[in-house]
Amino acid sequence: MTRVADRFTSGFDADIVEAWIADDPDTQTATALSTILAAAREGDEAALADLEDRFAGPLAFGTAGLRGEIAAGPNRMNRAVVIRAAAGLSRFLLNTVGEGFTVVIGCDARYKSADFATDTAAVITAAGGTAIQLPDQLPTPLLAFALSHLQADAGVMVTASHNPPDDNGYKVYLGKRPLQAIESDPAAAESGAGAQIVSPADALIAAQISAIESVASVPRAESGWERLDESIVESYLERIDALNVSSGTDLNIVLTSLHGVGASVAEAALARTGFGNVHPVASQQAPDPDFPTVAFPNPEEAGALDESYALAREVGAELIIANDPDADRFSAAIPDTSTAAGYRQLSGDEVGLVLGEDIAARLAQGTHHSVETIEAHLSDDQSAVPAEAAAAPVFANSIVSSRGLAAAACSHGFAAISTLTGFKWISRVPGLVFGYEEALGYCVDPTAVRDKDGISTAVTFAALASRLKESGSDIETELDRIRNRDGYFATAPLSFRFDDVSLIATAMAKLRENPPTSLAGSRVVEVHDLSAGYEALPPTDGILLLSESNSRVIVRPSGTEPKLKCYLEVVAEPSELEAATEADTRAAARAGLRLPATSASASLRPALTQRLTSISTELKAFFGL
Repeated sequence: MTRVADRFTSGFDADIVEAWIADDPDTQTATALSTILAAAREGDEAALADLEDRFAGPLAFGTAGLRGEIAAGPNRMNRAVVIRAAAGLSRFLLNTVGEGFTVVIGCDARYKSADFATDTAAVITAAGGTAIQLPDQLPTPLLAFALSHLQADAGVMVTASHNPPDDNGYKVYLGKRPLQAIESDPAAAESGAGAQIVSPADALIAAQISAIESVASVPRAESGWERLDESIVESYLERIDALNVSSGTDLNIVLTSLHGVGASVAEAALARTGFGNVHPVASQQAPDPDFPTVAFPNPEEAGALDESYALAREVGAELIIANDPDADRFSAAIPDTSTAAGYRQLSGDEVGLVLGEDIAARLAQGTHHSVETIEAHLSDDQSAVPAEAAAAPVFANSIVSSRGLAAAACSHGFAAISTLTGFKWISRVPGLVFGYEEALGYCVDPTAVRDKDGISTAVTFAALASRLKESGSDIETELDRIRNRDGYFATAPLSFRFDDVSLIATAMAKLRENPPTSLAGSRVVEVHDLSAGYEALPPTDGILLLSESNSRVIVRPSGTEPKLKCYLEVVAEPSELEAATEADTRAAARAGLRLPATSASASLRPALTQRLTSISTELKAFFGL
């Protein structure tokens, strides 16, 4: 075994660590790093391994900005890294916009979020820009709204969304002016204004960050930045209120923010739309960076809604609404007596389907808020056409999300497209009126918020549930109605976690070289390597399998975790649902009933679930897991 002392002389440079410590503006992280360095010099193998990881390279800045563990060193989230990032962003904006550029800055309630936001404001101000901070620790969609509302050049949101408590992150959005400077296509600059960065902006900003020699070389102002008052929140709430029309039928709602920053804004937004019977989960209402009542602060994770279920049973709730800690994601659960909890959490695809159907139907009827955009698009007076109306209305979801949205949009005469995963792609689709991804992200108002927005989605979903209730229906019945018309698209996620990240590439190589030949007994008829591009999509690392029965599997590496992610979808065509309805009707008649006991989609659900289970089992065997 190589001695620790030998590793200091043969590959690890302690001088680099000491230089970082000397340049660190945060005494807390500088002291922590000094302690680790001293332990490594004393022969502590764990301390040396820790140092090697912290100095393996700079924390990568990409389209998702920065995200990592809060700790000392260049491969972690800390003030030194954030100051460099802010300086790089400032240089990029100086090059593309010039002096006087404007940046809106927001943050959540995670550890160090407020410090990182203040450092960003100080750097931008010293660089000659105008830094504008949100008035409080607020949801990510409010930052995206403020960027567009104020017509700023960039936005920075300090958040790690639903990551574990030890993490933080740094998301960057761009306004129209810098995009016009770097995009060769004016339409791309128009549709991307207000959205998270994509290439080439990420590489251009990263290059400026890497050129920063030291934190000491970065000027930081002591003051001079602006702080917005609560009127920005009021403007956001007014926008949501204007979008949604409930029936006037109130709902009994349970609301959880999972210890994040969304509670007060979500409650206010619901109240404005007429929902006065809202029961917050008290133990999860106040922001708490430790997220003490959940294993992971993610509505998708098992157990995240347990306290919501308990309160819902107590108050007899008709709807459970959950946001993740920065409130850009939305999840819903509805009453279901067949489950142990008494409630069933809807999948991201189910929520996307009913929202997409509702928006498409109202657009077709001329009762949706975007109808004036459509009328302007059809008008001969193009001076009246908003930028967002330059293209015909389009629905969009990520390629790993269900094809059910496209079927619903088509039923109402609208186009739908698939994008790469991530809202940075969905939100910049020209003509977008609704977009979603299966990971609980929805954009119901792309004109105002070019990102997923868990607050406006919560109100839109509650308004839909209210209208359905008034008409004698509910969300489950509405899902059945859509499926009977368009087909039943049943989906399920599957992921494999790897301790050794290199095994992910090995698994993908195996899939490319020798893909499965069948899915749940149905022959695979198409195999597409997404790295070569697929249909109109840019290349991305992934494999798509399609079977004769229209079952689909997409496999791709996770962009944020050491996981291989699989997205499974099986389909019952409308003809199958019609046959099931006829069979159920005959069975009901034999039993002396006028109507079947369950809907056709409900009766087919076990068979579709079995197909998904079979495909899951086959994939586990294929990867040897």
